[in-house]
Amino acid sequence: MSDDSNPVQTVRLDLWLWAARFFKTRSLAKHAIETGKIEVDGQRAKPSRAVRVGDALRVARAEEMFEIEVRGLSDTRGSASVAQALYAESEASRAAREHARALRAAERTGYRAPETKPDKRARRLIRALGDIDAT
Repeated sequence: MSDDSNPVQTVRLDLWLWAARFFKTRSLAKHAIETGKIEVDGQRAKPSRAVRVGDALRVARAEEMFEIEVRGLSDTRGSASVAQALYAESEASRAAREHARALRAAERTGYRAPETKPDKRARRLIRALGDIDAT
């Protein structure tokens, strides 16, 4: 699609998200776009929307939200270092993601999964605790 004499000016949004390694496959990128998890310049987009250098994207992936600016275009998937050169994440976005990650980690700190299955007595106690909510 691109050669050295004619550099790429625009790339499809789903193709760019795949090349920038936000999603493992183009079909996952397309599904995220269609379900409204990707915004380009504050507006919902279609998978075929052309992405240009300088566009602001908001990407929601799992529990993370990325606010990025497109710095380069590519229609091929390269190494992680090449993919990271395609965009720049804002400091506010990076700080918000780190804060959310720390909160999720803090929520899990007090919980320890049991090492074995509950025995007969423990199952009765669990069932009894479940009945408290029913009354």
